[in-house]
This record gives sequence, structure tokens and C-alpha cells, in this order.
Amino acid sequence: MKHGGTGTLTLRDRISHIFSIKETPHRISVAFALGVFVGMSPFLGVHTLLGIAFSYIFRLNKMVTLIGVYVTNPWTIIPIYTFGTWTGTKLLGINEVLPEIDWAHISFLGLMEKFSHLVKPFVVGTMSIGTVAALISYILIFNAVKKAHENSSDR
Repeated sequence: MKHGGTGTLTLRDRISHIFSIKETPHRISVAFALGVFVGMSPFLGVHTLLGIAFSYIFRLNKMVTLIGVYVTNPWTIIPIYTFGTWTGTKLLGINEVLPEIDWAHISFLGLMEKFSHLVKPFVVGTMSIGTVAALISYILIFNAVKKAHENSSDR
């Protein structure tokens, strides 16, 4: 596998690794989809541990699960969590998203209190988009791996 300039695997390398794994397209796709779901879950800070634990419990490929988990990364987490929170507000029928804030007299605890009404939409929304993203990723990876396996067996 090729490495990026920083010594880490590039996203392209990680995805291409999925196609070389000697498991059924279904098992590979389930592992990746589970990773995507965990990565988009609201359990920030424990995504890696959850991915490893679930892959161990369900006897799935840990590397493929972690590749799915890392769909959520420092570059994507803000858009994913923002979209998840927005989705949760829509699903729960919440109209007031941004409260009035007196920025001159706000504290960290005051800020947390002002936005506490978004915890439930955040959880509902990220779990919802995580579920949809997992289903879509299952279909995409299943078809891609199946095609890759068919092409490699034709040689």
C-alpha cells in the first residue's frame, strides 16, 4: 500500500485495501457500513474503540470497520455533526435552533445551557444520518467489492 507524504495511508489506499480482502462482499460491506454508522454516531471520542469492539463482537474485519469509522475525521466532522443536528431538529419539529446570546456576558457554562436544547436533536439526527449513510455505504461497497472480486477471478 502506498503512503501519503506524512507516512499515513491515504483515503484512496484505505479504500483500495478493502478490495484485496479475502472475505465475502457481504461481510466486507457489513464491516464498512458498521464503521460508517459508528463514525457518524454522537459518541465522539470513542468511535475507534466502539468500531473495534463491535467488529470483535460481530467477528468482522477490524481494519474495514475502522476505515468506515474514519469517514468521520477532522475534515468531515463539523459538516456531519452540523447536518446531523439540523436533521434532528427537522425530525423533532424544533424551530428555535439558535437562541439569543448576550456575547458580552457569556460563560462556557452559560453557552452550554443556551445550546442544551440541541442535545436531543444532535443524538436523533446523527443516529438517523448514520443509519442512512450505513445503508448506502453497504450497497456501494457490496457492489464495488463484488465487481472487484469478479474481475480478479477472470484473470
